[in-house]
Amino acid sequence: MRQKESIESIATVLFRAEKEAFEVDKFVDLYPELDADMAYRIQERLIALKCKAEAAKVTGWKLGLTSQAKQQMMGVHEPVYGVLLDSMRLSEGNPVTLAPFIHPKIEPEIAFVFHRELKGPGVSVPEVLAATACVMPALEIIDSRYRNFSFTLADVIADNASSSRYLLGEVHVKPDEIDMRLSGMVFQKNGKVIATSTGASVMGHPARAIAWMANKLAESGQSIRPGEIVLSGALCEATSIAAGDTVTVSIDGMGSVTVVFTN
Repeated sequence: MRQKESIESIATVLFRAEKEAFEVDKFVDLYPELDADMAYRIQERLIALKCKAEAAKVTGWKLGLTSQAKQQMMGVHEPVYGVLLDSMRLSEGNPVTLAPFIHPKIEPEIAFVFHRELKGPGVSVPEVLAATACVMPALEIIDSRYRNFSFTLADVIADNASSSRYLLGEVHVKPDEIDMRLSGMVFQKNGKVIATSTGASVMGHPARAIAWMANKLAESGQSIRPGEIVLSGALCEATSIAAGDTVTVSIDGMGSVTVVFTN
């Protein structure tokens, strides 16, 4: 009973923190029982609260901690996942106000859209690619609700993996038309290149991260469903954003996507 009450309490605080744009302290200090399994249950409850309040629908998933460097920094050996809602998606060409955010950052990713279900266990990279309708460049705005963007693994899972908003590019490419491992990425802010990498920076292949997630979801009876979008993980470190910034990601063979930020 205590865990059920704790899940409800933490989810409610995180929901309010995002809604009202205020920071919270790490929950692991107050709830010693908080582990990754409990955190995913909190995430599930948080999503239910958001869906009800925003009349939102689940449209897909996002991956986090997909680089070895980030995993080592957090002292973990696997990625994390969060949920995407239709209310999180932004349209390219419309300026984005920073008013709703606490301390936003932005990162470049490759987005996958699926035409058939991916259900673990045992999902492989070839199966991910076979189930993919198309891929495209994406920009994800992340915004941890934790003070100073500081958290533990369980905290970030509970906070829906720091999810906030995302944009997708307009060029849709079939996965057999491109080798994502070798696709070069250029990340720019205000016309200056701030990072470059390739698709291989996400676990050797972005589809490998998605295979991991499909198998992880199976543990709780979930799957990636037809029509869903999956953000496969950051291609480089996230960068902070401020009013007046213009951010672009360009990926070889996939085109680009740009966002402009205002107050």
